[in-house]
Amino acid sequence: MSRGGAGGVAKELDHQYSPSHWSHRMDKDAVIEAHVRETTEGTRKSRAVTRTALNIQYGDRDSEKMDLYLPEGEPTNFPILVYIHGGYWQFLSKEESGFMASPLVSHGIAVMVMDYDIAPKGDMDTILAQVRCSIAAVLRLHPQNTGIYLCGHSAGAHLVAMALCTDWKKYGVTPDIKGAFLVSGVYDLLPIIHTYVNDALKMSREVALKNSPIQCVRQINTGACPMVIVVAEHDSPEFHRQSQLYFQSLKECGLGVSYVQVDGTDHFDVIEKLAQEDYVLTQLILKMIFDKP
Repeated sequence: MSRGGAGGVAKELDHQYSPSHWSHRMDKDAVIEAHVRETTEGTRKSRAVTRTALNIQYGDRDSEKMDLYLPEGEPTNFPILVYIHGGYWQFLSKEESGFMASPLVSHGIAVMVMDYDIAPKGDMDTILAQVRCSIAAVLRLHPQNTGIYLCGHSAGAHLVAMALCTDWKKYGVTPDIKGAFLVSGVYDLLPIIHTYVNDALKMSREVALKNSPIQCVRQINTGACPMVIVVAEHDSPEFHRQSQLYFQSLKECGLGVSYVQVDGTDHFDVIEKLAQEDYVLTQLILKMIFDKP
């Protein structure tokens, strides 16, 4: 099915996979501008109030850099939350991705955010390899960590889901992944190849199938790692469908998974609010890490 030949079907898919069209707060252009502004300013604030190690090289390419937000003092045995940004694999960077660090670091949690080669420079296989390399690199940097927790938003949730399927022996590490938060994610890439999103990615059907989490559920090798599938109330029906389908597939495989809809949020503020300590998802992350009652 080509976008040109599919007519109304392609138009509807473009609409369903345009998260900005579904915001209840503002129009499609304003909500994206507000998201970039909010996350950029939040990252600036996090850098101002936490101990940071910025632009650490995790791979051979100049673009392969990560930032660390670290607890005060010189501890080495902290939990690490790895956050993978969204932007449909072709937008955003670590410069907008440290916005949630402050409330987590204040509880003794280190936060890592990273850059990957966004499309069209990076293809799906390259991006996934970079995410995996960055996780391996932070493990080598802090081998005494007390556990790795993964969190991804939108395309970043897809990347986290695929990272859970990694054969880590190829990367020379054995990460102790203790939890994963997948927020407003895409878990089946096949519909994406028929949308505007694929103009930059240029995924074939074969690449989309190989890199779809819904196809790789049985490859997840994190043991009893709890997973939380999150969707915003004002995500599109297709984002809700994908999240439900992936949740059910994980559940049927006997994996520890829960499903959370955050009422009153859209695709963008569902993740922006992680900058607030009293936000429901921030509290869920703290509860998972510290097993708070």
